[in-house]
Amino acid sequence: MSKFKQGASYLTITAGLFALTYWIIFLGAKMEQSEGATAATVAPATASQSTDFISIILHNFQHPLALLLAQIATIIVVARIFGWVCTKIKQPVVVGEMIAGIMLGPSFLGMHFPEFFASLFPKQSLGNLQFISQIGLILFMYIVGMEISLKTLKDKAYDAVVISHASIFFPFTLGVGLSYFLYQDFAPANVPFSAFALFSGVAMSITAFPVLARIVQERGINKTKLGTIALTCAAADDVSAWCILAALIAFVKAGTFINGLYTIGLSIVYVIVMIKLVRPFLQRVSEKHSTQDSISRPVVAIFFLVLILSAYAAEIVGIHALFGAFMAGAIMPDSEKFRQIFIEKVQDVALVLLLPLFFVFTGLRTQIGLLNDPYLWQITALIIFVAVLGKFAGSALAAKAVGQSWKDSLSVGALMNTRGLMELVVLNIGYDLGVISPEIFTMMVIMAIVTTCMTGPALDIINRVFKHDTKNSLSSVSHSPNT
Repeated sequence: MSKFKQGASYLTITAGLFALTYWIIFLGAKMEQSEGATAATVAPATASQSTDFISIILHNFQHPLALLLAQIATIIVVARIFGWVCTKIKQPVVVGEMIAGIMLGPSFLGMHFPEFFASLFPKQSLGNLQFISQIGLILFMYIVGMEISLKTLKDKAYDAVVISHASIFFPFTLGVGLSYFLYQDFAPANVPFSAFALFSGVAMSITAFPVLARIVQERGINKTKLGTIALTCAAADDVSAWCILAALIAFVKAGTFINGLYTIGLSIVYVIVMIKLVRPFLQRVSEKHSTQDSISRPVVAIFFLVLILSAYAAEIVGIHALFGAFMAGAIMPDSEKFRQIFIEKVQDVALVLLLPLFFVFTGLRTQIGLLNDPYLWQITALIIFVAVLGKFAGSALAAKAVGQSWKDSLSVGALMNTRGLMELVVLNIGYDLGVISPEIFTMMVIMAIVTTCMTGPALDIINRVFKHDTKNSLSSVSHSPNT
């Protein structure tokens, strides 16, 4: 058949279908009129009823889905820009994303461009942003759990045990002590001192294992004795701090001591089931699918289902879904290659698309304008000082006590002082539970940014001061390309 005949056939068939469609609609309209429909029902809208096209477009901008997509696009662009700037000044990308969140919040955008801020982040849209950011956090905590090897922690050296415990208990005690002076002026109404104090201790004790791991890797010390000790201590810190936080959440949510004990009991059962039943099952699955090519979608679905069910179980028990996600990652099969496959599957969506939403949601809660008095900034400086003293000094002195050189001891202290994203996760949990006030939340967000920014410069200063020890501290390096 020639092209002319094909074109003619196409036009004929199309015209026939349009005519048939028009005829059916015409018959339907007559049927509607015959059943008593008024002329106004079937007639086109009058000029007074019609909506201006521009008004329709403006209205579409405020549609929940369109608004959410605009928020996500804005957040990703701003987070990438600030992240890029931070890499140029040798700071972790997470610092730029944390600052981007504050810049898009009421502390900057809301203060200088209130109308634009109100249209981009109206209060009624924050619920959607929060829930999506929580999904990003669940995936992120899954990655954190996978990056921590339970086998490594089980076999960790004596040095790492001592340093890890010191880097938790020393800042924890200082945080509880500081809360004694902050409670009357800054604790929310009807919050028991015990909850406020214990939460302050946990907030001071946290270390951002993912950020620390990337700093160690970027500096090429991941295979040195220093890097190994720092990574092991940070991993043990994360596990311990999350267990303490889970217990604290259980008691706060339960309301009474007895109910808190019931929650802790259920939590222990949950952890035992995950380690003794779920972990061996996942291990058997991984043994059958140990290469990337053989991991099919049903297998991937099994692991993601375990993640979701673990987070769900933890939330139902009362210790927060994020702990469940962390646990699901920690019980992954020991094969580093197998874990890396799943990390690669998750991290692009979690870290690039969803996690920046959490930074901005945190920024929307961070109201630096609340610190409108020199006294409040003095309290902020005190919190930063106590946080640094607890983590930096506690870790460094413990490292020195177990025989490390002063250079390595101070380097461990600087690395363990990195709080990053993990601190924001803890602070948001405390804010959601009503344990901390907006003022304390803002102060501790500032502390998280400052302590994370300190890590790189502190390591550079230590390296310059102890230049003669560089060869000794790097003697155990196993040279490998950075990733």
